[in-house]
Amino acid sequence: MLCFLFQYHPDIALSNLVNNLKSVTSRKLRQEFSDYLSSFYCKDVFWNGSYFVASCGGITISTLRRYIKNQNQPDCSDNP
Repeated sequence: MLCFLFQYHPDIALSNLVNNLKSVTSRKLRQEFSDYLSSFYCKDVFWNGSYFVASCGGITISTLRRYIKNQNQPDCSDNP
């Protein structure tokens, strides 16, 4: 799971912001790592169409960063 913490202008629609982030990151990743990705990834889209956005008013950025940093990481050794 990827977590992003960002500040944006309230006039920007979150759906537009997320779609722009997905478009730009997809294009950049495909440009920079095309040889590597082509060896195992052949879909037309890089990201799926879903996303989750949550706001967190009344909390300091340092507390929120600490919360994200301390999230449990999946144990990949259990995957076959």
